[in-house]
Formats: sequence, C-alpha cells, structure tokens
Amino acid sequence: MTTGLQLAILGGALVGVGIALLVWRLMPAHPELADVVRRYSAEGVKARAAARSTVPATGTPDRLGIWAMKRFPSSWWGKTPTQELALLRIPVHRHYGKKILYAITGLVIAPVLTYFLVVLGWSIPIFIPAAGSIGMAVVLFFMPDVDVRTDARHARAEFARALGAYTDLVALERLGGSGSRQAMELAAGVGDSWIFQRISEELARSRWSGLAPWDSLHALSEELGLPELDDLADIMRLSQEGTQVYSNLRARSSALRAAMLNEELAKANATGERMSMPMSLLGVVFMVILVAPSLLRVMGGS
Repeated sequence: MTTGLQLAILGGALVGVGIALLVWRLMPAHPELADVVRRYSAEGVKARAAARSTVPATGTPDRLGIWAMKRFPSSWWGKTPTQELALLRIPVHRHYGKKILYAITGLVIAPVLTYFLVVLGWSIPIFIPAAGSIGMAVVLFFMPDVDVRTDARHARAEFARALGAYTDLVALERLGGSGSRQAMELAAGVGDSWIFQRISEELARSRWSGLAPWDSLHALSEELGLPELDDLADIMRLSQEGTQVYSNLRARSSALRAAMLNEELAKANATGERMSMPMSLLGVVFMVILVAPSLLRVMGGS
C-alpha cells in the first residue's frame, strides 16, 4: 500500500513542478533566432493565416496546437514531417495539438494503472509509475509523426498510380491539338479523386497568379515530396521547345506503370517468402517426428 512518505514525496514533487512552471511562465522569453526568422518568413505568415482561418471551426487539438506554437520553440517538436502534412492537408498546429494530447494521455496511463493495482493490494514503488509516465509520454508524443508518415506513404503510392493515368490523358489531349495549359487543365478535370482535384486546384492557382503551369506543378512536387510530378512538369516545359511531347508523355506513363508493377512484384515475392518459412518449418518438424522413433530404437539397442 502507499505509505505516508510516498504521498508526501508525490505532493512535494507536484508543488515543485507547479512552482517551476510558474517561474518559467513569468521569466522573459529568449526566442531562437531561427524560429523567429521562420515565423516572419512567407511560409510562417501563410501558416499563421491558415491557422487563424481554421480556428472558428476547429476542436481541442487545433486550439491546443495554436497555443503551443506561440509558446514553444520549433526545436522542441523534433523533425516535423512538413511534406507529409502538406500532402495529407493536415495543419501543422493540429498535428502539434495531437502530439500534446497523446503525451498527456501517456502521462495519465501509468498513474491510473498504478492506482488500480494499489487498490487491488499490490505494493508498487513510486518511481515505477513516474518512470512509466515519462516513458509513455515520450513514446506517444512521437506516435502522430509515425501515423502521418505511414498515411503519407500510402497517399504517395496512390498519387503515383493516378499520375500515370493523368499523364496518359494529357498526352491524348495534346495529340488532339490542345495547348499545354489547356491539355493539363482538361485532363485534371476528368477525374474526381483528390489527386485530380489537387492538380486542378494548382493549375487554377497558376492561371490566376500568371505562373506557367509546369512551374506551379514543380512547386507542388517540392512541397509534397512527389518527384513523379516534377518529371511531368519537366516534360511539359520541354514541350514549349518543340520536342515530341506525346511520345515523351506516353513513355513516362509506361515507366510509371513499370515501376509500380516491379514494386508490387517485390511485395508479392516478399510475402511468398514469409509464407514459405512456416511451411518449411512444418516440414522439418514432420521429418523429426518420422525419424525420432528410429533413432531412439537404435540408441536403445546399442
């Protein structure tokens, strides 16, 4: 059972943490130069504008993330998957808010489990739930990063598959006599998936801003980490110089499909190898069962 000394230590630790947080809050801030430059750059202004525009319709993770971004330097968050978040269209402040909520959940899990075990009659030293809380908080703090990278990997694979079809559509539009911009916009308007909508939005934005569509796609590929889209932008840029754009586009779409096919074959081979291991082990066990009686008789007779 929990002793009075353990309760006194826990109470003193909580009071000390509260005083430390109060002193930290009242002390003047010393922001990092890199963080200040990032906040006042064009990307930082754009991120803050997006955060303010989403505040009225957001929930707890959004408000918590906006609060944390204003008070904590960027180095505290580790390596933020900015390309993955942009691909999934998840605001950075929402991602930060989810990380904080996960960390708070990790801090609570160990004390709650310890309380139930103490009620059941177990005697647990106080350092075990303290270490467990810190460990769970650290692990769960980085879990949103893992989830975002996993979802972004699936989204990139889906984007590559759709980009092959989009490249074929652009080639057909060019073969029909459409100009470069018109072919790209008409091909993007054919599909209704999020990939075609994303390309269509970027092309419309380039029209209103006066940029060339291939420059806009190049910027989008850098923002989202999609090298396949950058290759398409290079082909369309070269089409302005009189090259055979139809054959280049068809060759590029064929290369995309071949790469996806090779990747699927590699996954199938890996799955087949994993499935063959239990069968091989089962065969070895079966052989041991057959040979073991004979070996025992020979050893017994000798």
